[in-house]
Amino acid sequence: MPSTTLNHPRRLADYSADYRMLILAAMAVVAGTGGAFSAWALLKLIGFATNLFWYGHFAFAPAVIAGRGALLVLLIPVVGGLIVGLMARFGSDKIRGHGIPEAIETILYGESKLSLKVALLKPLSSAVSIGSGGPFGAEGPIIMTGGAIGSLFAQLFRLSAAERKTLLVAGATAGMTGIFGTPFAAIMLAVELLLFEWKPRSFVPVVTAVLVALAWRPLLVGSGPLFPFAAPTPAGMAPVAIAAAIGLITGLLAALLSFVLYRVEDGFHALPIHWMWWPAMGAVVVGIGALFDVRVLGAGYDSIQALLDGNLVITAVLLLLVVKAIVWLVALGSGTSGGILAPLLILGGCAGFLMGQYLPGDPGFWAMVGMAGVMSGVMRAPMTGALFAAELTDHLSALPETIAAAAAAYAVSVLIMKRSILTEKIARRGRHILREYTVDALEFLLAGQLMTRNPRTLPASMAVPDVLRFFADEAEHRSYPVVDEEGRLVGLVSRTDVLRWQVAKKSEGQLGDLLSDASTLVAYPETSCGAVADMMVDSGTGRVPIVDPQSRRVVGIISRQDLLKVRTTQKRGETVRPVRRSRKTRRAAKDRD
Repeated sequence: MPSTTLNHPRRLADYSADYRMLILAAMAVVAGTGGAFSAWALLKLIGFATNLFWYGHFAFAPAVIAGRGALLVLLIPVVGGLIVGLMARFGSDKIRGHGIPEAIETILYGESKLSLKVALLKPLSSAVSIGSGGPFGAEGPIIMTGGAIGSLFAQLFRLSAAERKTLLVAGATAGMTGIFGTPFAAIMLAVELLLFEWKPRSFVPVVTAVLVALAWRPLLVGSGPLFPFAAPTPAGMAPVAIAAAIGLITGLLAALLSFVLYRVEDGFHALPIHWMWWPAMGAVVVGIGALFDVRVLGAGYDSIQALLDGNLVITAVLLLLVVKAIVWLVALGSGTSGGILAPLLILGGCAGFLMGQYLPGDPGFWAMVGMAGVMSGVMRAPMTGALFAAELTDHLSALPETIAAAAAAYAVSVLIMKRSILTEKIARRGRHILREYTVDALEFLLAGQLMTRNPRTLPASMAVPDVLRFFADEAEHRSYPVVDEEGRLVGLVSRTDVLRWQVAKKSEGQLGDLLSDASTLVAYPETSCGAVADMMVDSGTGRVPIVDPQSRRVVGIISRQDLLKVRTTQKRGETVRPVRRSRKTRRAAKDRD
């Protein structure tokens, strides 16, 4: 009779982390350093491009774009857009757009593998775009560039796709921290947008990379918040309620921006010319917008600071809101290279500033709240939006207000729009992304809770002719456990085995003598149902016997149908609500009792 080899039950734990988490954390030091230096390099490239395009200087120092005559204001953005289009066509089309959708798609569908070409061309194209007046920020490009550095480093080693993802995200968040100095927001960006999980294996390395970048930042970029301002945080709960109301309004604005953006993109796709020319065409609108308000050119960090400081008049803020929205939507829809966070901060800041004229406290404070609302509504990342606005301005005391605005905007946005601007582009390529995180019921249910107890078994001593007759006349399932005289598992016999024996004309002996000497697939009452599902997929077996780890006796069995019922039960728990019975029905039920 063949012996059955049983593996020991897997030790169950709250988390699946092992020693490789420490290896990834050590590797994240390199990814974090690479992300910090890429942030420094990107800022230098943007400064160089700005000085070259607008002032004719070969300098890397930061520069503010100012009006240089109507002709140059119209021409320079077009030249920048043309260069970006050429780089995308003859270099890599992955540099198009603001970078975050491309990073998400690489993580989910590209095994987290980014190329050296992307690592080089993305910052160059973004520097050209922003430096020539494109209405973008540096955050999307640095997420793509820092992610490419982390991915390239990971590809030097024998790592799984999940481990490469961890280092890609580590580099991306390190780059974001290097530019903005917002470690908490960078970590939440990883959790809400990029990792698609919350596990120690990925969380610890990402935090490590962010802290490494934060340590490098004073040496490379500078210390302190990027947009400090002196407005105090209003006291009491009334400001929280007001912030929630601002969040509802900015959520509507976010939904409108998202809707218009993809109508603009549809318009470009309908053009009978190659997409290489689209950035230049979009730049024409940017130049025209700059004739109305030159502050729409470039990242606009000075405009963000002016909104927070309250240094702009209402008419200027209203003009900036309208023109910036138009040029940003057209430029982004054209497929040029650049980030979205800085424009969102300006648009949200303008909305909050305008509403702040009629609210208690400093309008600059409400501008910050509006920034959190629009960013959350557009990106569908409420914790990131709330923390980003508070960290950028060094107003962590305003977190109750920023999270109220972010949550309200998030609620409005998800109810109105099926997709965000981060996922719509991916969905249009036929790929669905679900951004809700839930616990897998198969992972917290154990086999002992789901198994069918005391299943029917076949004795190993059963004569082969009887086995053939049993499967021909009585069998209700495709396979059955085979046990010895003491009920211990010997193997699993299936209809496939029986058909093979019939073809081979094996009709003598006992069932146990015909079973394979190979190890039998088994699980234990303490085995997770997720592990049982993996066994079925790997082996092609539709039923797995459950045995007692000490006595090796069969105590149950799990089928594919049992596993499918788990999902149905979980879905029913989310959607089925009890029917409220009328008073007459309740009285009748009481009388029957």
